[in-house]
Amino acid sequence: MTEQIVPKILTSEAFAPFGDVIEVDEDRQHFTINDGFTERYHDLATVDVEKNNGRTLINIFRSTPLVQPVAIKMMERHPLSSQAFIPLGNEPYLVVVAPKGELELSAIEVFIAQSNQGVNYHAGTWHHYCLALHQQSDFLVVDRGGEGDNCDVVELDGSKMIATQSKA
Repeated sequence: MTEQIVPKILTSEAFAPFGDVIEVDEDRQHFTINDGFTERYHDLATVDVEKNNGRTLINIFRSTPLVQPVAIKMMERHPLSSQAFIPLGNEPYLVVVAPKGELELSAIEVFIAQSNQGVNYHAGTWHHYCLALHQQSDFLVVDRGGEGDNCDVVELDGSKMIATQSKA
């Protein structure tokens, strides 16, 4: 039996149990720098990579959209670090998460992120790999390099589907 999960709008409040939303937000700390020509939106996410002498990696991931509706066939988590995805294009994308601890399929949530929103998964948060929605999309990814097993993957049967709409 399949279950359709309808994506929620990505907000900082709704995403807080899983990590940080990275976006320009006038309610967050910001200030002017560079002789008044730049507004700095400050400390938007907590990068956590230092366990087991980890180091920060900056990567670009290129994500190809899956056939819609998207079947959730796996979830992964990074127990030693956070992992941030910041879109480099102008397309929305899907974010699939579940709370830390043992993976509970009933707790999987799906968000639709806009092109001006990145996400930073807290260490141990279950998530699906990056899901481009309409076209191939690039993401700046900040995560951890170093020793230690930092990726747990659980294969799923695909019975949970993401209810998506095709781009008009």
